[in-house]
Amino acid sequence: SSQQFSSLTEVIFQFLGEPKEVERFLAQLTDFAALNKISLGPLKNIAKSLLLVPTNALKRSLSAEQVAADLIALGLSEEKAAYFEEQWKEHSPALLRLAMGNTLMVNQLIDMEWKFGVTAGSSEMEKGGSIFLQLKLVVKKGNQTEPVYLELTLPQFYSFLHEMERVKTSLECLS
Repeated sequence: SSQQFSSLTEVIFQFLGEPKEVERFLAQLTDFAALNKISLGPLKNIAKSLLLVPTNALKRSLSAEQVAADLIALGLSEEKAAYFEEQWKEHSPALLRLAMGNTLMVNQLIDMEWKFGVTAGSSEMEKGGSIFLQLKLVVKKGNQTEPVYLELTLPQFYSFLHEMERVKTSLECLS
């Protein structure tokens, strides 16, 4: 029912806001299952699916309307999708700050070096003349810095560049 969906959605967003509270989240799911006479196993699967929606929406920088449209396309009723959309509008700024804070705390980029190259020859016929990019990223992990080496094809580089531009835009929105 709509009331059950609303209650479950609130539990989901509460957990997303405090992801370290796993035990509380599992206790809430257990209580929800008992109250609504639902088996806990299938409820956990539903909760996992519902957790994927906001997680992926954050990664893809989706608007509330896009999230609702995706949910409707997946078969959720318009009423429930509208409720989820409202919850997303309310919680997404805090979730975005939390996600970015965790990402930036874990791997802070200190320096970057790059080189473009062209493969002159290879035992694979189609590899000759292909363009690649070599990156050396220096990241700070705790009190230590660590070099990370990457080699990207041109399409991979453009994808990486696009992601960095999205991060930059997200950071500008927060400041």
